Amino acid sequence: MLLLVVISATWTWTLAYTGDSAAVYPWLIVGAIGRLIVGFITIFKQNWAPVTAPIYCLLKGLMLGGISAIFDAMYPGIVIQAVGLTFGTLFCLLAAYRRGLIKATENFKLGVVAATGGIMIVYLVTFLLSLFGFHQIGFIHGSGLIGIGFSLFVVVIAALNLVLDFDFIETGAARGAPKYMEWYAAFGLMVTLIWLYIEILRLLAKLATSRD
Repeated sequence: MLLLVVISATWTWTLAYTGDSAAVYPWLIVGAIGRLIVGFITIFKQNWAPVTAPIYCLLKGLMLGGISAIFDAMYPGIVIQAVGLTFGTLFCLLAAYRRGLIKATENFKLGVVAATGGIMIVYLVTFLLSLFGFHQIGFIHGSGLIGIGFSLFVVVIAALNLVLDFDFIETGAARGAPKYMEWYAAFGLMVTLIWLYIEILRLLAKLATSRD
């Protein structure tokens, strides 16, 4: 599934750097809308995951490649940094989880889920306000201390969601979950990993802007 994301992301990335950057935006929109539709289908029809999860990754890759190209054009080299930090975080948390340094206790799960829900509500409110002309909400979009602090908080919560994914996979394997749940668990892990990457990208962009 990660390979599928990389393949489609590479295609839109290449399209952006072959002199026809405007052609990226339709594919970016297709990927953004398509991954939402397929993502919700996967959530409500978990047994369809062996088919819908790979499709989700291809669509997500279209969006991700376009977004990455836009950010890299504004801040050269930022994408490589974001990718490195994303996978570095993934492997560090996986190692910590395997060694028992981080445990997905009920309180831990409750805290992470509550924080994640709060972030999603803030993003939803921000989107709705933007429809009425409020395009800049400082503590989210700004490159000041509050904006950077908020992005750092979101990155931490996104990273901690990886621990929930590890626990979900381990618990499913221990309980002998159906075969299709392998794909559903991988789908959940990809959603978190890509969210983490995007948030790290946003954080690095704010840091670069603040230095300017």
